[in-house]
Amino acid sequence: MSFCCGASMIGTFGSLRHFKTQIHNVPIMYCPVCSRVEVHPEIAEEYDILSEYAHADMAPEVDFREYVSGETVAQIFENCVSIDNGNLLFILRNQIDNALDLMTMAKQLNDEEWVAALKERLTKLSERLTRWEAQLNK
Repeated sequence: MSFCCGASMIGTFGSLRHFKTQIHNVPIMYCPVCSRVEVHPEIAEEYDILSEYAHADMAPEVDFREYVSGETVAQIFENCVSIDNGNLLFILRNQIDNALDLMTMAKQLNDEEWVAALKERLTKLSERLTRWEAQLNK
Protein backbone atom coordinates (compact mmCIF):
# COMPACT_ATOMS: atom_id res chain seq x y z
CA MET A 1 0.00 0.00 0.00
CA SER A 2 1.32 3.42 -0.91
CA PHE A 3 0.30 6.89 0.20
CA CYS A 4 0.61 10.32 -1.36
CA CYS A 5 -0.65 13.62 0.02
CA GLY A 6 -2.02 11.48 2.84
CA ALA A 7 -4.39 9.73 0.41
CA SER A 8 -4.02 6.09 -0.49
CA MET A 9 -2.75 5.63 -4.01
CA ILE A 10 -4.83 3.63 -6.46
CA GLY A 11 -3.47 0.64 -8.33
CA THR A 12 -4.12 0.31 -12.05
CA PHE A 13 -2.47 -0.33 -15.39
CA GLY A 14 -1.32 2.57 -17.49
CA SER A 15 0.95 3.72 -20.28
CA LEU A 16 4.18 5.53 -19.51
CA ARG A 17 6.67 7.24 -21.78
CA HIS A 18 10.39 6.57 -21.44
CA PHE A 19 12.15 8.97 -23.77
CA LYS A 20 10.55 8.15 -27.16
CA THR A 21 9.17 4.74 -26.15
CA GLN A 22 5.57 4.32 -25.03
CA ILE A 23 5.25 1.40 -22.59
CA HIS A 24 1.70 0.06 -22.21
CA ASN A 25 0.06 -2.01 -19.45
CA VAL A 26 2.50 -0.98 -16.74
CA PRO A 27 1.28 -1.61 -13.18
CA ILE A 28 1.19 1.87 -11.66
CA MET A 29 -0.04 3.67 -8.58
CA TYR A 30 -1.67 7.09 -8.88
CA CYS A 31 -2.89 9.65 -6.42
CA PRO A 32 -6.47 10.83 -6.92
CA VAL A 33 -5.66 14.12 -5.18
CA CYS A 34 -2.48 15.42 -6.83
CA SER A 35 -2.42 13.02 -9.83
CA ARG A 36 1.10 11.80 -9.03
CA VAL A 37 1.92 8.58 -10.90
CA GLU A 38 4.61 6.08 -10.07
CA VAL A 39 5.53 2.62 -11.26
CA HIS A 40 4.33 0.02 -8.77
CA PRO A 41 7.30 -0.72 -6.48
CA GLU A 42 6.97 -4.51 -6.96
CA ILE A 43 7.85 -4.26 -10.67
CA ALA A 44 10.03 -1.14 -10.68
CA GLU A 45 13.21 -3.08 -11.48
CA GLU A 46 11.58 -4.96 -14.35
CA TYR A 47 10.18 -1.69 -15.69
CA ASP A 48 13.58 0.01 -15.55
CA ILE A 49 15.26 -2.86 -17.39
CA LEU A 50 12.53 -3.10 -20.04
CA SER A 51 12.41 0.66 -20.60
CA GLU A 52 16.19 0.88 -21.04
CA TYR A 53 16.24 -2.04 -23.51
CA ALA A 54 13.29 -0.61 -25.44
CA HIS A 55 14.96 2.80 -25.60
CA ALA A 56 18.25 1.25 -26.77
CA ASP A 57 16.36 -0.69 -29.46
CA MET A 58 14.53 2.52 -30.44
CA ALA A 59 11.20 0.72 -30.08
CA PRO A 60 8.29 3.18 -30.40
CA GLU A 61 5.95 1.00 -28.29
CA VAL A 62 6.25 -1.93 -25.92
CA ASP A 63 3.60 -3.93 -24.04
CA PHE A 64 4.80 -4.58 -20.49
CA ARG A 65 2.52 -7.63 -20.09
CA GLU A 66 4.48 -9.48 -22.76
CA TYR A 67 7.52 -9.45 -20.47
CA VAL A 68 5.98 -10.21 -17.07
CA SER A 69 4.09 -13.37 -16.14
CA GLY A 70 0.36 -13.09 -15.51
CA GLU A 71 0.81 -14.64 -12.09
CA THR A 72 3.18 -11.86 -11.05
CA VAL A 73 0.83 -9.14 -12.33
CA ALA A 74 -2.16 -10.66 -10.49
CA GLN A 75 -0.30 -10.54 -7.17
CA ILE A 76 0.93 -6.98 -7.55
CA PHE A 77 -2.24 -5.22 -6.42
CA GLU A 78 -3.02 -7.53 -3.48
CA ASN A 79 -1.96 -4.92 -0.92
CA CYS A 80 -3.66 -1.91 -2.55
CA VAL A 81 -6.52 -0.20 -0.75
CA SER A 82 -8.17 0.66 -4.08
CA ILE A 83 -7.80 -0.83 -7.53
CA ASP A 84 -9.02 1.09 -10.56
CA ASN A 85 -11.02 -1.46 -12.47
CA GLY A 86 -12.95 1.13 -14.43
CA ASN A 87 -15.23 2.38 -11.64
CA LEU A 88 -13.67 5.73 -10.80
CA LEU A 89 -16.87 7.00 -9.15
CA PHE A 90 -16.68 4.22 -6.55
CA ILE A 91 -12.99 4.88 -5.94
CA LEU A 92 -13.43 8.64 -5.52
CA ARG A 93 -16.40 8.17 -3.17
CA ASN A 94 -14.40 5.63 -1.17
CA GLN A 95 -11.48 8.07 -0.91
CA ILE A 96 -13.87 10.81 0.25
CA ASP A 97 -15.37 8.48 2.87
CA ASN A 98 -11.90 7.61 4.14
CA ALA A 99 -10.93 11.28 4.35
CA LEU A 100 -14.14 12.07 6.26
CA ASP A 101 -13.39 9.28 8.74
CA LEU A 102 -9.91 10.69 9.22
CA MET A 103 -11.39 14.18 9.64
CA THR A 104 -13.44 12.92 12.58
CA MET A 105 -10.29 11.53 14.17
CA ALA A 106 -8.28 14.71 13.49
CA LYS A 107 -10.98 16.84 15.10
CA GLN A 108 -11.11 14.57 18.16
CA LEU A 109 -7.34 14.96 18.51
CA ASN A 110 -7.60 18.75 17.99
CA ASP A 111 -4.97 18.49 15.26
CA GLU A 112 -5.64 21.64 13.25
CA GLU A 113 -2.83 21.00 10.77
CA TRP A 114 -4.24 17.57 9.95
CA VAL A 115 -7.77 18.99 9.69
CA ALA A 116 -6.55 21.62 7.22
CA ALA A 117 -4.74 19.01 5.13
CA LEU A 118 -7.85 16.81 5.08
CA LYS A 119 -10.06 19.74 4.06
CA GLU A 120 -7.73 20.45 1.14
CA ARG A 121 -7.77 16.77 0.14
CA LEU A 122 -11.58 16.64 0.37
CA THR A 123 -11.87 19.76 -1.78
CA LYS A 124 -9.70 18.24 -4.51
CA LEU A 125 -11.45 14.88 -4.35
CA SER A 126 -14.88 16.54 -4.50
CA GLU A 127 -13.84 18.64 -7.49
CA ARG A 128 -12.55 15.57 -9.27
CA LEU A 129 -15.75 13.66 -8.48
CA THR A 130 -17.88 16.53 -9.78
CA ARG A 131 -15.88 16.72 -13.02
CA TRP A 132 -16.11 12.95 -13.52
CA GLU A 133 -19.87 12.92 -12.90
CA ALA A 134 -20.31 15.79 -15.36
CA GLN A 135 -18.41 13.83 -18.02
CA LEU A 136 -20.59 10.79 -17.46
CA ASN A 137 -23.78 12.85 -17.75
CA LYS A 138 -22.85 14.28 -21.16
